[in-house]
Amino acid sequence: MWIKNSAVLLLIVTLFISCDEKRVFDEYKSVGDAWHKDSIVTFNLPELDSTKRYNLFINLRDNNKYQYNNLFLIVAMELPNGFTKVDTLEYQMANPDGTLLGDGFSDIKESKLYFKENVKFRGKYKVHIKQAVRETGKIPGVVLLDGITEVGFRIEKKD
Repeated sequence: MWIKNSAVLLLIVTLFISCDEKRVFDEYKSVGDAWHKDSIVTFNLPELDSTKRYNLFINLRDNNKYQYNNLFLIVAMELPNGFTKVDTLEYQMANPDGTLLGDGFSDIKESKLYFKENVKFRGKYKVHIKQAVRETGKIPGVVLLDGITEVGFRIEKKD
């Protein structure tokens, strides 16, 4: 019985570890109970192999307090040469019926959102992420965005 249980546990651990072989960098930062429109989440990326290519993701943890279908982000990638590339991104966060997309069994969901594919790095980079959600018909942005609790950035090896 003990050997059988140990074999099952070993299989589960092996599967868990092997599922994340592509991960090079994966970090989350808390934004508290609500993400303020002026709050910028910054990630200092490690120096990566300049001969390889990578896929980049923005990871979010959110809960049922998130009341919008979409999420708008402004992502700035600060390059080693001093230049900064800025992207304004839109992601669908909920189904038409309002249920949140993402993985998770409770009201907390985790979303892995594509940012860039097939990227080569040369030196040390920084990534800055801020929310830019606006309500329909209103010009000013949402000051306190409820429901987003953590913002993450992930780099994976490209196949």
